[in-house]
Amino acid sequence: MRHRCRVKKLSKPADQRRALLRSLTTEVIRNGKITTTLVRAKAVRSEVDRMITLAKDGSLAARRKALGYIYDKQLVHALFEQASSRYGNRNGGYTRILHTVPRRGDNAQMAILELV
Repeated sequence: MRHRCRVKKLSKPADQRRALLRSLTTEVIRNGKITTTLVRAKAVRSEVDRMITLAKDGSLAARRKALGYIYDKQLVHALFEQASSRYGNRNGGYTRILHTVPRRGDNAQMAILELV
């Protein structure tokens, strides 16, 4: 039974799923938006929001948590400098998911995940 299991499995083992979410989170923060499947976009959205919330906090402990999750050290420093000015008065909902056309090969639902 999967009652109350909130983690989307994404058809991957735990280590590969964690690496996928980390890499997609890094790319969303670096580029501002990515195109991926709808299920992956919904799974990554909470991770991106968590990293921006850590950046708004700005403490040393929050910076270390973000450095342990995001792959690029320079990107973490840039995020912590910009987050308070960009998202200071927003209490969540830092990302937007836009549905696009299905993928040609397997008809998977595609989406654009972008920062607000």
